[in-house]
Amino acid sequence: MADKPVLTVNIVTPDGIVYDHHATMVIVKALDGQLGIMPNHEPIIAPLQIDEVRVKRVDNPGHEDAIAVNGGFMEMSNNVASIVADSAERERDIDVSRAQLAEQRAEERIKTAKAKHDADELARAQIKLRRAVNRINVAKH
Repeated sequence: MADKPVLTVNIVTPDGIVYDHHATMVIVKALDGQLGIMPNHEPIIAPLQIDEVRVKRVDNPGHEDAIAVNGGFMEMSNNVASIVADSAERERDIDVSRAQLAEQRAEERIKTAKAKHDADELARAQIKLRRAVNRINVAKH
């Protein structure tokens, strides 16, 4: 009997490889919604939202790894799902108190930007808030 095909999932940032494991499934949030990718999936390239990536690993079927990914894109080809992201952190590496401080700073920047009617600064602060909330949510996974 042939072995079941597996998927290799790797996540790379400008700082290097953040994640590299074999999986039965990876779940990402693309701009058009969630994608569940399994072995032998058709080749695809998808831009990603700021959100968590969930990976069902081969070596521990009852467990999902959670990774906070801040944008980027995913390419699926030949049973390899490669995610290239601006930044990414595994659940176990997230400093929750630092993420909570980032959340508070972003909320303050949003208030200031609204008071000054600064649309550019408001957009930047909202992205910072989404990133901080994403890290907090992944840490609670």
